[in-house]
Amino acid sequence: MAQTNPEFDRIAPYIPARISVDSLVDGCLAFALLISFLVFIEPAPYEVAVLIVGIALFLARAPIPRALAPLILTLGLLAVFGAFSALQVVFDSKAIMYYLITVYFEISVVIFAVAFAQHPERRLAVLERWYIRAAVLAALLGIIGYFATPKGGESLLLLAGRAKATFKDPNVYGPFLVLPVLFLLQRIIYDRFRLSTVITILVILLGLFLSFSRGAWGHLAGSGGIMLALMFFTNRDPMFRLRLINLSVLGVLCIAALLALLLSFSSLSAMFTERVNLTNYYDQGEAGRFGNQLRGFLTIFDYPNGTGPRQFKIMFGNDPHNTYLAAFYAYGWGGGIAYAVLVALTLWIGLKGALVKTPWQAGLIAIYGTYVGDALESFIIDTDHWRHYFLLMGGVWGFAVASLRARAQQTPRMQQAPSPSPS
Repeated sequence: MAQTNPEFDRIAPYIPARISVDSLVDGCLAFALLISFLVFIEPAPYEVAVLIVGIALFLARAPIPRALAPLILTLGLLAVFGAFSALQVVFDSKAIMYYLITVYFEISVVIFAVAFAQHPERRLAVLERWYIRAAVLAALLGIIGYFATPKGGESLLLLAGRAKATFKDPNVYGPFLVLPVLFLLQRIIYDRFRLSTVITILVILLGLFLSFSRGAWGHLAGSGGIMLALMFFTNRDPMFRLRLINLSVLGVLCIAALLALLLSFSSLSAMFTERVNLTNYYDQGEAGRFGNQLRGFLTIFDYPNGTGPRQFKIMFGNDPHNTYLAAFYAYGWGGGIAYAVLVALTLWIGLKGALVKTPWQAGLIAIYGTYVGDALESFIIDTDHWRHYFLLMGGVWGFAVASLRARAQQTPRMQQAPSPSPS
């Protein structure tokens, strides 16, 4: 006998018949993605929107795939170890709020994973369409903020001469724009050149460039390379591979030409020259970024239960700028290990899923490549409150689980297929 959902049955008469609950999930997801760039306050409107997506999934009776058990278990361990560590700073309201927001982001991973695991092809279209629109809005605000602000001035959309749009930091704003660029590149590679697609890419690339984030620039290059490599090795069509190579070379040349054009402006060239160095003054010395990280690693064994959220900066005078190191201090040894395992599991299941031929394979490859970039950038910056990081993690798990499930469903049919009769 089918089970009923009393909560859904109570409100069902008020839902128009022509609107399915799955469409409701799509709409809520689209809204959350559209406002995902409005994160200059915390909690952000995006947090409420993600909660609404979770409620919509409940109304749609979306199942939680068993394959998500390792994800949920690891996230649970991270939250538990974090709670024990946070007890040390229970009277620090900012630290406790930081921990609670982190737990909420961990829950959002599960929400996104469940959403993308169900109707993956349709949900990928929603993700691609609305994330790109959010990126365009963010990039336009970043561009406007940069060029409309007098030289040397500050504004809501600018920080230290670098575009940040509606983000708190240019180093978060820049990486937020990476996945939309990869989605748009795939449109050109799989489909054809469209003027609207090219213009959209140029707008987002300009916004990303004006963040003057070395991490974001490297992130785009690395994630794009991973995406192209996986697209090459997962498609054995020689004509497609040739097209992929030709378009990749053309893309690199176009980006080089765009960069040369931008650097012809003296103000942009000066900032680029300052930012392009591998290390700057704030990276060097005992109290610099890398000095702090070294001191943090050397003293990590003195705090098996960690020190609680936000305490690293108090102890060492600056944030760790290394998410893996920060996890050990914020969540203790258990939490630090759980976080490392979580990232490793995500990388593993994402790669397995990306190798499965499905209608959403290309989208998963783009998401996976972007997540790998974020995971690597986590060694040099704090990504533990990047909302799009958790969106990417949920996307990797959701689409990968859907891919592995599709492969499992195909295998029995292949085994049951009658063997050809001997001639």
